[in-house]
Amino acid sequence: MTIRVASYNVHKCIGSDGRHDPHRAIMVVNALSADIVALQEVDRRMGSRPAALPNRVIEEETDFVVLDFDRTSPSSLGWHGQTVLARRGMHISAVTPLTLPGLEPRGAISLEISEVGLPPFRLIAAHLGLRRTDRRAQLHRIGAEMAAAAPRPALAMGDFNEWSLRRGFEPLHGFTVHAPGRSFPARAPIGHLDRFVLGPGLRILRAGVLDTPLSRRASDHLPVWADIGGLRDAPSGSGGIVRAQ
Repeated sequence: MTIRVASYNVHKCIGSDGRHDPHRAIMVVNALSADIVALQEVDRRMGSRPAALPNRVIEEETDFVVLDFDRTSPSSLGWHGQTVLARRGMHISAVTPLTLPGLEPRGAISLEISEVGLPPFRLIAAHLGLRRTDRRAQLHRIGAEMAAAAPRPALAMGDFNEWSLRRGFEPLHGFTVHAPGRSFPARAPIGHLDRFVLGPGLRILRAGVLDTPLSRRASDHLPVWADIGGLRDAPSGSGGIVRAQ
């Protein structure tokens, strides 16, 4: 039994054609057929960081629930521009916003989640900084959060802002970093910026980049997805689980 996760930087719902169109971004999200979607840049960058992706669009046009956690401001959809969507019926617990170190404000969202019949695992959604020095410090924080989930497995995903395929992920020794493909810039992708990080026991069965005419217009990133296996044999934990309504 597998679970499909996805990550998508929606670029404040401004497409590669310069248009702001939340409905178009949500059409791309729906096309992923995912159980969990980590979204980056769902809020505007200045002032009170108001939502660029309205919650009502998600409620009316998807089968997803926006998880309840502390927002950057009352008018924001996300924490430092990020949110996590869960398919209705998914089991969710311990949703926690994390502040990541670095020169510019960055954050991550940690949660525990499971499909029906599977034990929970830790998931961390992140959008890392533009400087490699900051990213390494942020990856140390994420790696520590993943290690703290033991004996449950852990997975991280998001826009990692790392262009290199060989350098930059040294703090994640012991974890597997996977780049499904070129995801940036959307119109002519050359960079593997959007990635998954797997802890021991988890494996990627299938993964890819959603590269369609619509996804090339809807944002400056293409979304990435992965089917995750290895959960059935994961240790189960104690209660505290709630169901997304």
